[in-house]
Amino acid sequence: MSDTVIVVGAGPVGLMLAGELRLGGADVIVLEQKTEPTTESRGLGFTARAAEVFAQRGILARFGDIETSSQGHFGGIPMDFGASEGSYFGVRGIPQSRTEGILEDWALDLGAEIVRGNSLVGLRQDSHGVTAEVDGPAGRRDFTGSYLVGCDGGRSATRRLGGFDFEGTAASREMYLADVVGRNIEPRFIGERVAGGMVMSAPLEPGVDRIIVCERAPYVERREALTFDDVADGWQRLTGQSLHGAETRWVSAFTDATRQVTQYRRGRVLLAGDAAHTHLPAGGQGLSLGIQDAANLGWKLASVVRGSVNEELLDTYHDERHPIGAGVLRNTRAQGLLYLSGVEVEPLRAVVSELMTIPEVRKRLSGMVSGLDIRYGSDHSDELEGLRMPNLAVGATTVFSALHLGKGLFITASGSSHPSVEGWDDRVDSYVVDARELHSTKSVLVRPDGYVAWAGGPGLFEALHQWFGVPAVEARASLSSEYLGDN
Repeated sequence: MSDTVIVVGAGPVGLMLAGELRLGGADVIVLEQKTEPTTESRGLGFTARAAEVFAQRGILARFGDIETSSQGHFGGIPMDFGASEGSYFGVRGIPQSRTEGILEDWALDLGAEIVRGNSLVGLRQDSHGVTAEVDGPAGRRDFTGSYLVGCDGGRSATRRLGGFDFEGTAASREMYLADVVGRNIEPRFIGERVAGGMVMSAPLEPGVDRIIVCERAPYVERREALTFDDVADGWQRLTGQSLHGAETRWVSAFTDATRQVTQYRRGRVLLAGDAAHTHLPAGGQGLSLGIQDAANLGWKLASVVRGSVNEELLDTYHDERHPIGAGVLRNTRAQGLLYLSGVEVEPLRAVVSELMTIPEVRKRLSGMVSGLDIRYGSDHSDELEGLRMPNLAVGATTVFSALHLGKGLFITASGSSHPSVEGWDDRVDSYVVDARELHSTKSVLVRPDGYVAWAGGPGLFEALHQWFGVPAVEARASLSSEYLGDN
């Protein structure tokens, strides 16, 4: 069986996954339909948790100076996202094309191979591996690997060819997007509810404005390609302002269709990003959700491909990420109702606005949209387990810096012994720090994606198996009794 992982799609999610797989020691080939990187950018930033994921791999520094803001919205209702310590609405003003370019450079630096101009047209899998049939400049050809991950967007060929069930709700409205040159449009950052719909505008760069138009009309499937005249007509109907004849860089349409596959894994084929879930864009959650899918899956799949652990670890990808995806679909549907409905929703908006004055409500909503409130697992023996690890100092470095290599961390308080676990040395780095830095916890085990797997007390061995997978060669005897406890 080949130890190569095939990734379909060289968007941000596929490139993030490619880098994660390379950090984990797996060979990876990325198949991309487009012949050149995209210059179009539907997304203009990412959430706070996605920024942390990038920081944990040393990627965030590649963006240079970034702009963050604690001021955002939920369903068009202004909200301060600073309710949680270190929380903010997101990183703003970064076109998705730039994010994609930075991730591509990172993945290539790590040794990923990207093959452009190839469309997936067939998919076969058996107990030995998976074969992707592609159509490209060289005609039909096959690529073989141990696993294949579809990161090929909302119209995923992988999802269709892999036989995944894609359940949810159909589109009820359509929105238009355009990047307009030379019109100096008045900013409407959060968006403005007007009679008949909603309009949004924001500067992308000097002389270029992004506009979004959503008219309150029944959805009719489009039979012809969208033109800027369509966008300008809608903008004029809603604002009274004519943009006809303006120069544009890009026009696009999207809907509020909300769907999610029932399983993120079918044998040797898995899905991530929009291939696994689609929803109304709200607060930059789409790209960020996919980036976190990749961060969750990459180290697990690499460990399985290398033969370090049993493949059952891959089932935890669905178990952990499917509920998170379902939560994002739920909150974006709620935001769509608040944001895009007519006067009939005004009483609900008034109630939600009033609830937002309560600190606990703001904290809950900000954690939901930012991704900072994610907690994996259900049986937690410590208040830290399952939560993201803060970027604390560990020795002469920090948690996020220590995660750059994509390994787990075993952080041991001063004066404590460190367990020797055969077979884990290549997957977990160790640091000795002052116990006060760990909120008085004796020791902490952190997963490669930055979530706490264990925080002192008995049961370290069980935590290793639960969170890192069962090693191919059992190594229980090498754990000291201090960490085994009574288990």
